[in-house]
Amino acid sequence: MNENEQTLNLFTTRMRQMILQYKDTVKENRELYAMVDEQEKTINELKGQLAQAQRDYDSLKMAKMLEVTDGDLETAKKRVAKIIRDVNKCITLLGEK
Repeated sequence: MNENEQTLNLFTTRMRQMILQYKDTVKENRELYAMVDEQEKTINELKGQLAQAQRDYDSLKMAKMLEVTDGDLETAKKRVAKIIRDVNKCITLLGEK
């Protein structure tokens, strides 16, 4: 083999290696994008669950504020009256603007 043939063979070998590396990189890139998509889906599901849990918590908190037991009827009436006064104050403040 002369020097030109060796150079050509070396070039061909390097090109094949580069093509194989490119194919591996493309495959890895696809896998990484799939992982990112899956993680985004999981994040969105968890955000939905968190929002639902927050709404449930707020509802339970409001129910607890309004909870009426036999011995607490007077206290419950006072709480409801205070809540109504607070709401009326807020409405008045909003009406002034």
